[in-house]
Amino acid sequence: MAYVEKRGKDSFRLVVPVGFDSKGKRIRKTKTVKCKNKTEAEKELAKFVVEIETGEYIAPQKMTFPQFVEEWKDKYAKKQLSANTFETYSRYLYKRILPQFGHKQMEQIKPLQILDFLKTLEEDGSRGDDKTGGLSSATIQYHYRILRNIFNRAVEWKVIKENPVSNVKKPKVESKKGNVYSEKQVHELMEHLRKEDMKWKMIVTLAITTGMRRGEILALEWSHIDLDKGKIYVQQSLTYTKEEGHIFKAPKTRNSIRTISLSQGVTEQLKRYKQIKAKERLLLGDKWEGGDRFLLFSTDIGKPMHPTSVTSWWRKRLKKYELPSITFHELRHTSATLLINQGVHMKTISARLGHSKIGITMDLYGHALESADEAAASHFDSLFEGKKNNA
Repeated sequence: MAYVEKRGKDSFRLVVPVGFDSKGKRIRKTKTVKCKNKTEAEKELAKFVVEIETGEYIAPQKMTFPQFVEEWKDKYAKKQLSANTFETYSRYLYKRILPQFGHKQMEQIKPLQILDFLKTLEEDGSRGDDKTGGLSSATIQYHYRILRNIFNRAVEWKVIKENPVSNVKKPKVESKKGNVYSEKQVHELMEHLRKEDMKWKMIVTLAITTGMRRGEILALEWSHIDLDKGKIYVQQSLTYTKEEGHIFKAPKTRNSIRTISLSQGVTEQLKRYKQIKAKERLLLGDKWEGGDRFLLFSTDIGKPMHPTSVTSWWRKRLKKYELPSITFHELRHTSATLLINQGVHMKTISARLGHSKIGITMDLYGHALESADEAAASHFDSLFEGKKNNA
């Protein structure tokens, strides 16, 4: 039976028997707490018993980093992180972080060691492939975030007193000017797409004309589109993990749940595409495996597409088309840049992209805004030239 022992002034030890070891010796879990009186200590004892019974209690013995990572995964990461984020965290943990800190106890890891580790990620060989140079600044910052998260939990759970990552400045992410297609290159791309399967043509068309993310495009269902009004209602995104397979979830932010207007031309293309998809589904009959979801873009039997299949197809087609190499995600940037060059208000562009703040859009596309501003300034020359000619 659990009990309380007075240890000193305002100090009590909580004792909870949890069975016997292989030699018949009683096993007890203990915890020392500061309380004004025994009544308060007994309340703490009740909480302590619940923690032990539910598996939430972490003993404050000297834990190694790998031991705590397992606790962190079970008690926090699997519950609080999205499946996709958890998979990414796990990949970086096992590839670089655990090999670096796996031999250390939690309290032995100091800020200077965190700094040294982040520095090694900038060096040749840290990528783990044949390419020269270290990891990108964004990937290095991601490693920092993982470490900070783990040690934050360790402080919360009183395994360590201080988070060593708190005293390390977050690495800066070097902003890169994204590659985008010009209006001429988009026209050239669309000419090539005329010869492709309608599914792939529409995937690329929506990426350019709506600025939607890959996961948002692949999660589109016909019930999310009003072809009479020419509207797309972005309500979900598709991700994939090895553990859980395909996952439909809410988009990244509240603003990502949005309505996007379609041009008349794109609306007409979607109407024709819907007829093709409806016919395909009808012909499949019992072989249809899409369930209640009628996705715009799916496998031949109606199942969700693997997100990386889009990336693979896109890379192969760019080589075939002999167009400049840009990522599929940069079609989203292309969409925004084309709208900026057409003089569309930044607030409208931000809403179409689903950004939480207009400032994010301004930061991402500052270079395009500057170019548009320079072009706008040049229009004044015609005014002054006109006056000069009349003089």
